[in-house]
Amino acid sequence: MQVMDLSSYRLLWKNRPVMTLMGAALLARLPVMAALVPVSFLAKDAAGNFGWAGVVAGAYSVGMAIGGPIWSRLADRRGGRWVVIGTGVAWGVGMAVLALLPSDWYRLMPVITALTGIVVAPVTATCRAAWPRLVQGTQLRTVYALDATAQEVVFSVGPMLGALAVSFANPRAGVLAAAVLAGGSIWWFGLRQPPALAHDESAGARLTAPQLLWHRHRLPLILSFGLCVTAFASVSLGIVAFADDHGNRLIAGVLETVWAIGSLLGGLVMGALPGKRDSYVWRRALLVSLGMLCCVFATRSTVSLAIGLLLAGCVLAPTVGAMYERLGALTPDSVRTEVFGWMTSIGMVGGAVGSSVAGQVVESLGVEYVWVLAAVLTFLAAATMFRIPPHHPASEELIPEAAVAI
Repeated sequence: MQVMDLSSYRLLWKNRPVMTLMGAALLARLPVMAALVPVSFLAKDAAGNFGWAGVVAGAYSVGMAIGGPIWSRLADRRGGRWVVIGTGVAWGVGMAVLALLPSDWYRLMPVITALTGIVVAPVTATCRAAWPRLVQGTQLRTVYALDATAQEVVFSVGPMLGALAVSFANPRAGVLAAAVLAGGSIWWFGLRQPPALAHDESAGARLTAPQLLWHRHRLPLILSFGLCVTAFASVSLGIVAFADDHGNRLIAGVLETVWAIGSLLGGLVMGALPGKRDSYVWRRALLVSLGMLCCVFATRSTVSLAIGLLLAGCVLAPTVGAMYERLGALTPDSVRTEVFGWMTSIGMVGGAVGSSVAGQVVESLGVEYVWVLAAVLTFLAAATMFRIPPHHPASEELIPEAAVAI
């Protein structure tokens, strides 16, 4: 039986660059997550149905899918500081325009959210690409687990703040507050970006986008991540619809928080395990699928659904963290930010599909079928990653560029 070992967390806590970057990334992600619930309600109130909310959320995800690889590739070559700061300011402006848009002009919402999505700051990609430069060995696995767990903190606090703004003010106030907060938090994160990593030309030219993506391990990981995000986006919209059906919009924030707390707990436990056995990421994804399937039978009451989401969430962060670790280990240093940018982009494509399809599922079949959809998608993700090599605890060294480029 494995016993939790907190020494890795203690070592990371003493590593000031790691903890500063982790904290800055957490705060920079917070306004982006906080805006999701108010934007959904803003679109629903303007058009009168959740189908339109799905369209607006989908347009935002498509914009992110387009902009993500562009900014991530630029960050690899020029450094992340001004790329992050410039896009962060532009995102805040776009959200402010959306918040101040008259209700009669709601047909412009998909255009505005798509343009705003294009300029989402590459916080996630630059942060995850930086970890192998700051830690090595066993701590690298722990920091990826901690990163996924920190993101769950954002998933927990962000939607709750958005739901509180909607409940005690209105959706416009929530979107506008997120726009203002983004200016300061993303700027601070950008100032803490390390300089660009010089490419060793003796090792050959940088990988092109097709070379980077068309890889027997990287491509399945990226596609599986997209399937998982499709499932998670559909669940998020299903939670919003569940809350609306029960006549209390604050329920959306509560359920999102419970789901994220489960993921947070799972991530913390996983990061503290010694990891003495090979770890297969597809097994974790399969557990996520089983958790989604359990939620199908828990939609009769708020309490039962909260319990189901808590249990399902316990394997979410460990699964996503394992995806990050495997992709980072199988990618050369000089294009690591870009590959995480592509991972985010395919996730946003999945988010667009998930939000749009979930909106139609809610309107035509009912809320519970959203979790049926999520269970099928996460099962497909597990099957796609079946041939991904496991994490070997006996071999903690990063894979050289020559090995991962083939």
